[in-house]
Amino acid sequence: MPIDGLATQLRKGVIEYCVLAMLKEAPLYGGEVIQLLRTKGQILVSEGTIYPLLSRLRSEGFVETEWRDTPTGAPRRYYRLSRSGQKAVADFRAERFRFRDSVNEIFPDGGRQK
Repeated sequence: MPIDGLATQLRKGVIEYCVLAMLKEAPLYGGEVIQLLRTKGQILVSEGTIYPLLSRLRSEGFVETEWRDTPTGAPRRYYRLSRSGQKAVADFRAERFRFRDSVNEIFPDGGRQK
């Protein structure tokens, strides 16, 4: 089975939960979300990915928004986690650990080749 795009597929499966988890710490605007994700190794994203994702999370009720003035330009839309977003992060966290443990049972050596 080819593994081309494997990292991309893994990212697609978790990116929205990574964004939600980051918003748990503090409200952020879209550009900050992109910058923070880019500092996290394999989680490279573009504006074309994040802004539609944030819009979808808002329409699904996982995030709430507010406009804030900036000293240097146009107002920015800040995103913060809603109650349902907090529940989604908690649910994902629990499922992630169950999934990780299952994979670790299959790859007990961490998947390293001997």
